[in-house]
Amino acid sequence: MGDTTAAVHIEAWTEGDLDLLRAANAPELMSHLGGPESDEQVVARHLRYLRLSTDSGGKGRMYRIVSAGTGESMGTIGFWEQQWLGGQVYETGWTVLPGFQRRGAATAATLAVVEAARAERRHRYLHAFPSVRNEASNAVCRKVGFTAMGECQVEYPPGHPLQVNDWRLDLQRPHPFPGPFPNPLQQGGQLPQ
Repeated sequence: MGDTTAAVHIEAWTEGDLDLLRAANAPELMSHLGGPESDEQVVARHLRYLRLSTDSGGKGRMYRIVSAGTGESMGTIGFWEQQWLGGQVYETGWTVLPGFQRRGAATAATLAVVEAARAERRHRYLHAFPSVRNEASNAVCRKVGFTAMGECQVEYPPGHPLQVNDWRLDLQRPHPFPGPFPNPLQQGGQLPQ
């Protein structure tokens, strides 16, 4: 079947990424998140991503996932502060465009975000909350080394209950993969599938 690991890097969110966010708002990509947003909501999200990506206080970052080989934007990923079970944690989430799925891009980008969140030294835990029905995102969590904490219900979008898996990664523990481990933030770094 061949190597399905994507060579990707992540780049900070910029003004020019609005069209990428619009592409990521496709019905097939938003089916586990309550469906597509209006263009007004997408523009508001883009502005939030820009603010987060220019924050110097460690509250998080948003990125575009970029193919190391072609320079094409493959999707979105980030981490941000979240109140969870009485404490502050980081949360992460990602979207990979259909033409780039099943190549390991989400796994590689998530590993890069883990290292970016770890470098902030602000919160001990990074959580991901994929829908229980989102097999691909739950598989990414397993591959990256998150621990399954159980199912729970969240509101996403606000006012809409969503059954999710709570996955947690301890940012103070060494990476679960045996070395050598390439720097995921370097252009062209390949990460385990």
